[in-house]
Amino acid sequence: MSPVASSAAHLADVTFPEADLLLLRNRLDPAERERLDALHDFLQTEIRPVVGEFWDREEFPFHLLARLAEHGLGELEFSGASRLFKGLAYAEVTRADVSLSALVGIHNELVLDLLNQLGSQEQKETWLPGLRRFEKVGCFALTEPDHGSDIAGGLATTATHTDQGWVLKGQKRWIGGGTFCDFAIVFARDTADSTVKGFIVESDREGFTATKIARKMGLRIMQNADIVLDDVLVPHENLIPGCDSFAATNEMLRNSRAWVGWQGAGVQLAILDRAREYVLGREQFGKKLARFQLVQEQLARIVGNASASLAMMGQIAWLQETGGFDMPHAAMAKATTTRLARESAAAGRGLLGGNGILTDHEMSKLFNDVEILYTYEGTYEINSLIVGRAITGVSAFC
Repeated sequence: MSPVASSAAHLADVTFPEADLLLLRNRLDPAERERLDALHDFLQTEIRPVVGEFWDREEFPFHLLARLAEHGLGELEFSGASRLFKGLAYAEVTRADVSLSALVGIHNELVLDLLNQLGSQEQKETWLPGLRRFEKVGCFALTEPDHGSDIAGGLATTATHTDQGWVLKGQKRWIGGGTFCDFAIVFARDTADSTVKGFIVESDREGFTATKIARKMGLRIMQNADIVLDDVLVPHENLIPGCDSFAATNEMLRNSRAWVGWQGAGVQLAILDRAREYVLGREQFGKKLARFQLVQEQLARIVGNASASLAMMGQIAWLQETGGFDMPHAAMAKATTTRLARESAAAGRGLLGGNGILTDHEMSKLFNDVEILYTYEGTYEINSLIVGRAITGVSAFC
């Protein structure tokens, strides 16, 4: 046998059944690897098989919250785990369902961590125990109908200090979990000094209304809301003391952008799972789809994109732990992994042919969810400009 033939025969015996081709998980210590494996098994056996019907109906599976909490997903930020473990956990939740990963990420990065770092002792004692068990749910109300990418300078919701408390007036849009939250962290501009401050606004307060945004093309399980604050009065103690400026939230916003980077990686693992499963089971022209060269090229493209995304996010986790992490890193990660996820989703949908447009096979669900990842937590274009400014020293923002 020639050396080339011998090499080919050897390679024929090498298979990589795990979608994490570069084995990023092996950088975890044994205890965290075992924990991640258990989380993967739970999500794939109990969550992934049942969420499709809720996605189709645009409903939230409330009964799953207790199970997510049992596996520590309500308190990832308090787990003492490495940044790499947390990131891979976000990726695994995304692999099972993108909407639930959005809830878990917002809950941990933008609600739980914000209150823990910036809230008063009374606020922590009131809310953190329930949040950690997913018995309470908060939402992060920053974006507005007329202000998304320019929210830092354009925020229009107002807060007026009175003897009775703070009066909040304005509107918020695209607020994840806004229809069923127990409270919202609302950002408003102080009418006295124009600084942006953060407030806890319980959802049962007079003047607070939340309306579900329906007929979304993706992330259909996540209940996004339009919120109206019609002269909502909250006590003075509902002002979050550490949220005395927009800049105070930068760490949370930076970490949440990195979390979406992990979503971009995790959804590609799901795309590869579904595509490989399909082509190994489907026959055309008398042989399995997996035996066709064009099919294998597309699978190789997907796994290459997923591996590149995971490798990037692994380095992001290292930067977060070593103190070198900044917004351009987060912006680059979010923009890159979601861009690659878009390409992977298109390839995966194509591999399933006509079945790729049916939610029965999950690929159309993933395809549509990726479009949302590409846009939220800073659009691809905005994140690209953040990176461009960092590498040129010149701002292209208007």
